[in-house]
Amino acid sequence: MSLLPQILHSPSTTPIFISSLNPRTTTITPTTLTPPHHYIKKRPNLLRCAASSFPEKHHKSGPPPQSDDTIELPLFPLPLVLFPGTILPLQIFEFRYRMMMHTLLQTDLRFGIIYSDTTTGTADVGCVGEVVKHERLVDDRFFLICKGQERFRVTNIVRTKPYLVASVTWLEDKPADNGEEDLETLASDVETYMKDVIRLSNRLNGKGEKEAQDLRKNLFPTPFSFFVGSTFEGAPREQQALLELEDSAARLKREKETLRNTLNYLTAASAVKDVFPSS
Repeated sequence: MSLLPQILHSPSTTPIFISSLNPRTTTITPTTLTPPHHYIKKRPNLLRCAASSFPEKHHKSGPPPQSDDTIELPLFPLPLVLFPGTILPLQIFEFRYRMMMHTLLQTDLRFGIIYSDTTTGTADVGCVGEVVKHERLVDDRFFLICKGQERFRVTNIVRTKPYLVASVTWLEDKPADNGEEDLETLASDVETYMKDVIRLSNRLNGKGEKEAQDLRKNLFPTPFSFFVGSTFEGAPREQQALLELEDSAARLKREKETLRNTLNYLTAASAVKDVFPSS
């Protein structure tokens, strides 16, 4: 699969360049998140999982809300965003999360991954990661392959030790106001922009103008919108904003605008390269 440049949507329409369309393992810590306006270099092969502390804003007084849709979920704050349907490889080495894994392997193999960084703190909305493959090493570390499932919103912290457990409610997109046909049109537009961005990115990287084929892979508009958001790797705050939206049309429109801005940038960069081939 061709590479898709990393993209950051912002109100100023300034793109930055990000990820590959293929899932890969990465090593990320809050101090190594790439600053804007730089190409992301390929990173080492594995995300090492040590979590930040949960902010006090989530420690709400009183009992958690009573709802049939409220459940307790172990939480893992990380400097990345997991989307429904996407694959995330992890290495678990911190003691408290090794404890969590021992519990999960005896229960339903699901835990919450929630975005956290040193600047903005920990988000309220995350995504369930289900362990689909695991390997336990002799030193009790774990290698995991997780798949994104339902989104959730934190409503109350149940406990913080030995690891975070929260009451959460499920988050789903609202039905489209203007019908499924409009969503299909938006999804098709987004796919077209993605193909153009990949084509120009390949050209600028000396790979020729290779065409990307069938990026949607028969996905309906909502799961496709999550897939697109997952390719904006390296722009976690924008990814978090996309994850939190409860409207597929709004998510696709925002992604379309981001891709359009990036395409404009790449078109200008390509024109400069044509005039100044050695630059």
